[in-house]
Amino acid sequence: MNIPTKIAKYEVYKDGVKLIGRGEEMTLPSFETPTNTVSGAGILGEYEDPTPGYFNEQELPIPFRVMSKEAASLANMLKAHHLAIRGGVQGNTDDGDIEFTPIRVVVRGLTKKCEPGKLKAANSMETSVTLSIRYILIEVDGEPLIELNKIRGKYAVNGVDQLAALEAMC
Repeated sequence: MNIPTKIAKYEVYKDGVKLIGRGEEMTLPSFETPTNTVSGAGILGEYEDPTPGYFNEQELPIPFRVMSKEAASLANMLKAHHLAIRGGVQGNTDDGDIEFTPIRVVVRGLTKKCEPGKLKAANSMETSVTLSIRYILIEVDGEPLIELNKIRGKYAVNGVDQLAALEAMC
């Protein structure tokens, strides 16, 4: 058994080419559905009712230490960008050994914002490009955990299509 403890290392690739000069931390987008408040006769109060298959805007900010050719290439707002984030999850076995498990996040999206950053001697510029996500796949050890394709209408958790029953009705 492997008890995951941390991300040991990760790299970001655009169309298979490693992005150089990116920052040290990335925050993956949230999976949040729009909700409606349900209340009325026969209900004791109110509650929020999520809408399966619909997701609020998802963003992926991509940090860079300085403005570079790689960062500028992501500023193209006319073409979807394909990124793969590959890394290793460090964990401990029952025997106390350290093992690594591969993690991969694949995203496709359009540039929503480009922040060239700031100029200060002897400091990073803190450049960033933010993508509006259209597709995201999160895999650990080659197994898909979450996959969302907003354009093609697919949402799967642990490989199970969450919208199969709804699709069968339409």
